Amino acid sequence: MLKTDAIIIGAGPCGLSAAIHLKRLGLDVLLIEKGSIVNSIHRYPTHQTFFSSSMKLSIGNIPFITAKDKPQRNDALVYYRTVAELEQLAINSDETVRSVEKTEEVFHLTTDKAMYEASYVVVATGYYDQPNRLEIVGADLPHVHHYFKEAHPYFRKNVVVIGGKNSAVDAALELERAGANVTVVYRGSSYSPSVKPWILPGFESLVNNGKIRMIFESAVKEITNDVVMVHTDSGVEEIQADAVFAMIGYHPDYTFLESIGIQLEQESGCPLCNEETMETSVEGLYIAGVIAAGNNANSIFIENGRHHGEAIACSISEKMQENY
Repeated sequence: MLKTDAIIIGAGPCGLSAAIHLKRLGLDVLLIEKGSIVNSIHRYPTHQTFFSSSMKLSIGNIPFITAKDKPQRNDALVYYRTVAELEQLAINSDETVRSVEKTEEVFHLTTDKAMYEASYVVVATGYYDQPNRLEIVGADLPHVHHYFKEAHPYFRKNVVVIGGKNSAVDAALELERAGANVTVVYRGSSYSPSVKPWILPGFESLVNNGKIRMIFESAVKEITNDVVMVHTDSGVEEIQADAVFAMIGYHPDYTFLESIGIQLEQESGCPLCNEETMETSVEGLYIAGVIAAGNNANSIFIENGRHHGEAIACSISEKMQENY
């Protein structure tokens, strides 16, 4: 059994930030990541441009320098790998935490590969691995996707995009550019105010010119191998679809959070914690990053979640001084 001072579950930007600040306290810190470092960013579309500036995505006071103000996916991958190297962070990738239990003053973690002991645990698991699901017939068919990587395979194909926020609009734009026949189905009555202001005009222009079909106030009723059945005010319409992208959001792994003793607010899904220290009701167990936002993932991003590591480090530093 490996013994260490602190274990951080999740090696995304907020987990990395927490690791840096805890390591600077003199603690032995291990990050355990079920995928690769910054796995969510790795799974973003290949063309993805961030909403935030590179400065606001930086962690550990290490500059994130790019030619353009808003970095792209690959810029971020290079930056966070570089940070991990510079800070010599210990990261166990491709390892999944199965359970976390506390006995007296020590946490016992079991993964699919090993067992660990730690005095402190930080959960920074994000939400991108748990897509919201459609509760309809056909939702799990092979051509229904919850992640969009690139548009090239859909040249001259009929594609239905479900959703109307950034990920849906961005996917629709890329698909249209690649020559796909795109229909967007959105339950809202107008364009979402959360859509990035620099992409909405171009998207709206394509809709107005018939390049993308936009169906507002609609809901998908059923998906078959070649048709999406959409309920609108005028009745049920069948839309031909070779592929379906259900870009309807993501959520934290609530089951895992509750299994390790983290209490959730019923309505918001937010883990209960001290907002100043990010410590949960389990002493020594902290949360960091977007999982603190619960169902409202749009309230916490890298640019504000990266500061959770500083708060956690301050809290642990005080505990260490008390125990000295």
